[in-house]
Amino acid sequence: MDFTYDDEQQALREAVRGLLTKQYGDYEVRRRTTAQDPGFDEDLWARLAEMGVLGLPFAESDGGVGAGPVEIGIVCRELGRVLAPEPYLTGVVLAGGLVSAAGTAEQRAEVLGAVAAGERVLAVAHDEPDGPRWAIDAPGTTATRDGEGWTLTGAKDPVLHGARADQVVVTATLPDGGTGLFLVDFTSDGDTAERTGYPTYDGGRAARLVLDATPAVPLGDAGTDRSATIATMLDLTRVMAANQALGVMQAQLAATTSYLTSRKQFGVTLNTFQALTFRAADMYVSLELTHSVVDWATMTIASGDRDALRDAAARCALQTSRASRHIGQEAIQLHGGIAMTAEYSVGTATAHLTVLDHLFGDGDHHLGALAAGVTDHDTLEALG
Repeated sequence: MDFTYDDEQQALREAVRGLLTKQYGDYEVRRRTTAQDPGFDEDLWARLAEMGVLGLPFAESDGGVGAGPVEIGIVCRELGRVLAPEPYLTGVVLAGGLVSAAGTAEQRAEVLGAVAAGERVLAVAHDEPDGPRWAIDAPGTTATRDGEGWTLTGAKDPVLHGARADQVVVTATLPDGGTGLFLVDFTSDGDTAERTGYPTYDGGRAARLVLDATPAVPLGDAGTDRSATIATMLDLTRVMAANQALGVMQAQLAATTSYLTSRKQFGVTLNTFQALTFRAADMYVSLELTHSVVDWATMTIASGDRDALRDAAARCALQTSRASRHIGQEAIQLHGGIAMTAEYSVGTATAHLTVLDHLFGDGDHHLGALAAGVTDHDTLEALG
C-alpha cells in the first residue's frame, strides 16, 4: 500500500508547516501564548482560515474545502509537531464535524461558513464531571421543551476552549430517551450559562460549563437521537488525535536524537554510549509502528464503514497510547534534568501526549473495548 502523499498533500503540509514553524518554531513563543487568554494566537487562527485550513473538513456547499481525512490528518500532525495550542482538533474536527453531520442545511451554511472563515470559534461540551468517562450518552444534562424552543440543564467539564468559544455544541438527554445535539450561543447578552475557564495540564485552556434552563437550538430535527452520530464523530476525532500525537512524538524523537548527538559527557557525545543508542532505537520502532497504524486508521475513515472505523479507531488509540507513554518517558529520561524545566519543550510535549491520551479514552479503555468485541472463538470447557 502506498502511504506517500501526492503533490497537493505535500504542498499542504509544507504550507502549514511553514506557517506554524514561523509562529511556534521558538518554544518560548508558545509559552507566552498559552500564559494568557485565550490560550492561542487569534492572528494565527485568522491566517489558518485564509489558507483554507479551518474549512478543510467541511463540504464546499457549507463554505468549506471538502478535503479528505488524509489532509485533515496532515494539519493535525503539523499542529502536534510544534505543540500549537490552537483549538483545531476539538473546535474544527469534532465540533464542526458534529454540526456537519447533524445540522440542517441552513445551520451548516451559517455555522461552518463562519468557522471556515475564522469568524467563529466552536467548542464541544460532552464530558460531565459526575458522569461515566468516555461515554456516548450525557446522563447529567437534560434537554427540555420550552414552548417552541428547548432549554438545557446540567454541568459539563472539561470543555476545551469553552471560555473562548462563540458557540458550544452540547450533548443532552432527550425527554423520550437518547442523546441529542444542541447549539448554545454565547455571542449575545443575557446568557443563562456560567463558564469558568482554567488552564489544563499541558498549558491549554478548558472551562466548566453550568447550564441552568439555558436556551439552546437543536442541531437538525428536534428530539432526534444522535447517539450514532456522536459515536462516529468521536471515533473520527480519536484518529485525528492520534495524528496530532504522532506529530508530537516525531518532534520528541528528533529532539532526543539531536540531544544525544550534541551533549557531551566524559568528553564524548551521549550517542557514544550503546545503551542510550538502543533506547533511542526503541523509540524509533515505537514511532514507526504507530505511524503505520495511524495511516491505516486515517484511510479507514474514507471507507464510510462505521464498524470498520470503530475498530480502527480503538486499535489506533491503543497503539498511540502505548507509544506516547514510551516515547514521552524516554525523551525525558534521555534528556536528563533539562527535560523537567519549563523552558524546554520535552516536558510539555509529554504532558500534551498525556492529555491527548485521556481526551477520548486512554489505552486501557480501548483495550477493554477491543477485548469485549472478541467473539469469534469457542468457549473452552474446564478440564478435569
